[in-house]
Amino acid sequence: MRTIEERLQKHQQIKTPSELEGRLRKALEQAPVRRKSRAGRARSWVATAAAAMLLTVGVYQYPALAYYGGKLFSQTELNTMAFSELADHGYGQSVNKSKTLGDGTVITINGVIADDNALTMYYSIDPASGSIYTGDFPDGNYSLRYGVDKLEGFMTDSDPLGGSGGGSKDSSRFEGVYKFEPASPFSRTLTVTFSELLENGKVAHYPISFKYDPNLAMKSLLVADIDQAVPVDQGTVYYDTITASPTSTIVKGHYKMDNGENPRFSAVTKLYVNGTEVDFRSMRGTNSSKKGAPEFIIEYDVLPTDKPQSVELVLDNFSGYQNVEEPISLALPSDRSVLVGEEKLWIRSVTRTANGYDIVIAGKQFTMLDKDTLAVQAGGAAVPVSSISDSRPWDLKNGNILWERTYSFQTTEKPEFLMMDGFHYIKFYRQTVPVPLGDK
Repeated sequence: MRTIEERLQKHQQIKTPSELEGRLRKALEQAPVRRKSRAGRARSWVATAAAAMLLTVGVYQYPALAYYGGKLFSQTELNTMAFSELADHGYGQSVNKSKTLGDGTVITINGVIADDNALTMYYSIDPASGSIYTGDFPDGNYSLRYGVDKLEGFMTDSDPLGGSGGGSKDSSRFEGVYKFEPASPFSRTLTVTFSELLENGKVAHYPISFKYDPNLAMKSLLVADIDQAVPVDQGTVYYDTITASPTSTIVKGHYKMDNGENPRFSAVTKLYVNGTEVDFRSMRGTNSSKKGAPEFIIEYDVLPTDKPQSVELVLDNFSGYQNVEEPISLALPSDRSVLVGEEKLWIRSVTRTANGYDIVIAGKQFTMLDKDTLAVQAGGAAVPVSSISDSRPWDLKNGNILWERTYSFQTTEKPEFLMMDGFHYIKFYRQTVPVPLGDK
C-alpha cells in the first residue's frame, strides 16, 4: 500500500476550476422549460446532460484534500485543544468571524476542520465588556444559554452531531467544539446559526457566515468498501463502508432481520488497527433506509497511525435467540438454575396468590422470555402468562448481579412446567471481519 504522501503527490496534480460553483448554477438555471416538441425535449436533455457532466467532472477533478502536517490527535485532544494549537499542526481553516450581541457579548467562530466524516467548528463566547465569565446563567452552565442550531450553505444543510465546551485555560471565556454532518465541497460560503436563551424565556438567533475553503479539508487516512455480512440469530449484520478521517473513524452498515423489523439490541462492534483496539465513541441509526433495511453508523476515535497495516472489525455481541425445546420443570424451585443451550435461567420461586400463581425467574441483563408463547402447564392445561413485572436487580453478593421478573398466571392448579418457544438475550458472536486496505 502506498503511503499517504505518495498518494497526495499524485492527486495534487489535479486542477479544479475556481468558478465551479458558478458554472454549475448557470448550467442548471439555463436548462430550458420542458416542451412537448421533440426538439424541445432534445434541447432539455442536452442541457440537463451538460449540467450532469459538469457535476461529474467537478467531482472527479476536485483537488486532493489538505494533508495534516503533524501528529494524529485523539478525539479527546481535538475537543480540548484550542484551534490555534491545532492550526499549528496543519489542521483546518482559520475563520475568525464574530458577531457582537446587544449586551456586548461576542460570539466568534475561530476555525473549522472539515473532512469526509464531519465539519468540526471551534468557537468562543466572550462575555460583555466589564463582565467576568463564570459559567452561570443564571444558575446553569454557559452552554445552556447559548446553543448551536444548524449549518447551511450551497448544497449543504448539515444536521448537528453534538458538541462540548467549557471555560478557557485562563477562565476568561467559554470555548466550544461542535460537529456537523460534512459540508458540500461545492459550498463557498457557510452559515452557522447560534441561539441564545433570553431571560424572558424567548430564544434569539444569530447567523454567522464565513468563507469556506474546501481545499483545506483534511484528507482521509482510509476509505474502503467492506461489503461483508455476518449471520446472526434471526438475521444478518452487514458492514458496508469505513471512512477514517483525521478527526474520527466511521463505519456504516445495516441489518436485515428475519421479521423485517429493527433488532432488539444494537450490534457491539470493536475496531482493531494493527492489533490495537480503537476507542468506541458512539452508535446511532440513520433516518434513511436506502438499502430497505435499518442502517447504523458507528463512530470510533481517530486511527492510532496514518499507516495501518491491518484493520479488523469484530462483531462482539448482538441479539441472540435461544430455542427452548423441552418444558422446564417447576417441581423444585428455590433459586434453582436451569441450563438452556449456553444460557442459564434461575427459577427463584413459585408462589400462590389470590389470582393464581406468581413465578419469579431471573437471568442475565436483557434476557427476555418470549412472552407470546410463555405459558405453564397446570392441571393438564396450558395457561398463558397474564402479566409480567418490570425487571429488578438480584444481587448475588459475589460481584454478580442478575435481573429478575415476576410472571403471573391465572390458574387454581399449581404449575408443573414452564413452556415457551425461546428467549432473547445478548449473545457473544466474536466474529472477525477483515477490512480491505486497497489504495484510496
